[in-house]
Amino acid sequence: MKRRDFLKTNAALGLGVSTVSQTFAQTNQKIDTDKKVRLGFIGVGLRGTNHLQNALYRDDIIIPAICDIDLERIKIAEDLIVKKGMKKPTSYSQGEFAFLKMLERDDLDAVVISTPWEWHTPMAVAAMKAGKYAGVEVSAANTIEECWDLVNTSEATGMPCMILENVCYRRDIMAVLNIARQGIFGELIHCQCGYQHDLREVKFEPNVEFGEKGVHEAKWRTAHSVYRNGDLYPTHGIGPIANYLNINRGNRFVSLVSTATKARGLHNYIVEKGGQNHPNAKVEFKLGDVVSTLVTTFNGETILITHDTNLPRPYSLGFRVQGTKGLWMNDGNTIYIEGKSQPHRWEESAKYIKEYDHPLWKKYQDQADGSGHGGMDFFVLHAFVEAAKRKAPTPLDVYDAAAWSVISHLSEQSIAQGGAPQLFPDFTRGKWFLRKPIFALGDEY
Repeated sequence: MKRRDFLKTNAALGLGVSTVSQTFAQTNQKIDTDKKVRLGFIGVGLRGTNHLQNALYRDDIIIPAICDIDLERIKIAEDLIVKKGMKKPTSYSQGEFAFLKMLERDDLDAVVISTPWEWHTPMAVAAMKAGKYAGVEVSAANTIEECWDLVNTSEATGMPCMILENVCYRRDIMAVLNIARQGIFGELIHCQCGYQHDLREVKFEPNVEFGEKGVHEAKWRTAHSVYRNGDLYPTHGIGPIANYLNINRGNRFVSLVSTATKARGLHNYIVEKGGQNHPNAKVEFKLGDVVSTLVTTFNGETILITHDTNLPRPYSLGFRVQGTKGLWMNDGNTIYIEGKSQPHRWEESAKYIKEYDHPLWKKYQDQADGSGHGGMDFFVLHAFVEAAKRKAPTPLDVYDAAAWSVISHLSEQSIAQGGAPQLFPDFTRGKWFLRKPIFALGDEY
């Protein structure tokens, strides 16, 4: 079956799936502390290998199988596993659909999916249908149809799908979550976030090549900048903000509008590095250099999301959390709390971040040290593994995966329609009104 036909078939199946309630346990079960989670990996490129290395530090995991079409990456992963003293895994690399054969195994409890974006949904859907916990890298889906595929499949099979959004576990982000939950900011009113990251070297590697001549993410990621215009990567920013605002758990996204600037950054980079006569200087990039999206919520908050990956700039996710009693801003690491801060003057946020350090960071900081991205990579894998071990719900679930990822699709639609408002689907089908927050509220997560 061709990949295009495979994706269409899965989309049709997903939309036709019965919307039965999820059947997995709603409360943590008493677990066997000696239980080992049988974890598989689909995709062992740079990101997948990072997850693999963090898994190998644990003593409650065995790795029966891995999958990747790149034999060089397979060899690297096999060597890491054997060096750890584990049995060499069975490897699957025979074509783009080799993961389906791997998922037929009955000795896998869960799989971590770290592949190009267009494969995230079909692989997660296949994993859930095979009775496996699905941990999927960001974004989880590219279209509204794919978002519904994830939700419908999880509900029909009773298998969880966790979006592996590591920024939700960043230390300062979790401290600010703690501050917000304790009411220090008052009632939250407005938030800002985004993905502001100069990715020109990532999109053109080596030199100014991409596609078949590219390496690593340049092989596939740059094409999205050629053909799509919208917020292509919203979850690093919106994930933490969704937790602050209890999205899908007493609140929900209602609508958005998006605008995009002209596209100049990628073309200029090619010309500067490769010259006017380089073949890629003729490529027309559709992605605007700066995409701005304004989201409204049911409870009356607004969220401004910025996507900015094509221009020279320092890295920033641009967080701002503002309420009736004060606000915190990531850029500049500043905070202002009415009645505590000197009137009309910023404070450095460091003492508040230290004072309100989240209990999970205090508990696991030693294990998190060196795990990647400032330690947050430990937490996201830890949460996934612990949920699979307990056969419990994941703290970031399929409704989060859908609601956060659909921003890409809706922003593209809004821009294509001249900034017209777009309504968010209610992926929970009304359950958001009664669901309670669970993220970072349990010892195990």
